[in-house]
Amino acid sequence: MATISDVAAKAGVSTATVSRALNGKSTVDPELAARVVAAASELGYHPNGLARNLRRQETAVLALIISDVENPFFTAIARGVEDVAQTAGYSVVLCNSDENEEKERRYVDVAVQERVAGVVLSPTGGATNVDVLHSRGTPVVAVDRPLPGATGDLVNVDTRLAAQEAATHLIEAGYRRVGCISGPAGIRTADDRLAGYRDAVRAAGHPDGAARVRRAEYRAAGARDATLDLLDAAEPPDALLVANSAQAIGVLEALSLREQRPGRDVGVVAFDDVPWATLVDPPLSVVAQPAYEIGRVAAELLLARIADSSRVPTTTTLGARLIARHSSRRHG
Repeated sequence: MATISDVAAKAGVSTATVSRALNGKSTVDPELAARVVAAASELGYHPNGLARNLRRQETAVLALIISDVENPFFTAIARGVEDVAQTAGYSVVLCNSDENEEKERRYVDVAVQERVAGVVLSPTGGATNVDVLHSRGTPVVAVDRPLPGATGDLVNVDTRLAAQEAATHLIEAGYRRVGCISGPAGIRTADDRLAGYRDAVRAAGHPDGAARVRRAEYRAAGARDATLDLLDAAEPPDALLVANSAQAIGVLEALSLREQRPGRDVGVVAFDDVPWATLVDPPLSVVAQPAYEIGRVAAELLLARIADSSRVPTTTTLGARLIARHSSRRHG
């Protein structure tokens, strides 16, 4: 079992600095605090949470408020947050806002009432308000989507660029009527992915594609209905960029209902490399986002901010990776 001395040696600091950093003392340089948290995470070091709580007069608990607990993208983020938090001696309370602003507000209020040490939050949209957390000095790190006003720490993915690359891949594969199933207007990831799609079709000299765009909830049922609507149009799309994995289920269902085969009849690329993506026939091409890494980095930033609330807010933008499988290749 790792000791505080092991953490100090790995981080290149004194044991006193490790103690101050993990106990949230503001006298620790933010970079050193981040190094200590990373070292403790790697070594699996667990400080004495009870003693720390008595000193800090707050709970050794982090709140994680995510948009959709059923979405594997967010559950992977949760795992990344929890692994870092547990190593640093914190517990994590998982809250599912379900893309509902009222639920999100209630969970923010609970975080204040329970005196959590910090919050990792995936904002539901433009109405997200964390002023009550800021007023109590409770640090917040946003993941996947920025907070309104772009204030505070943020860990996200360049989702517009990723969508552009995915749509370009479909065009280069020979599809000429590429469409897009995106999420609700006002949700940053949905807007960015739609913008990336439009960047690609314009760069290729294709028509804007507005007639082949549909917005739907980040759920299978909405995406299925939106896809059926597109497939029944006078000039249906011969390929689709799909904004998330839940929607991808609906898209595949719609194609099956219209006896259209992914790849051969309609090319498909969807965001997020879910476990079932390789099990469908043909295997699904995806935009793989580093969800676990998002959670890990967010938790480390949050713990560093707990240690020093005066840190300058940062934005960490991670890259996504296109994994081309048979659903985006024309084949017989």
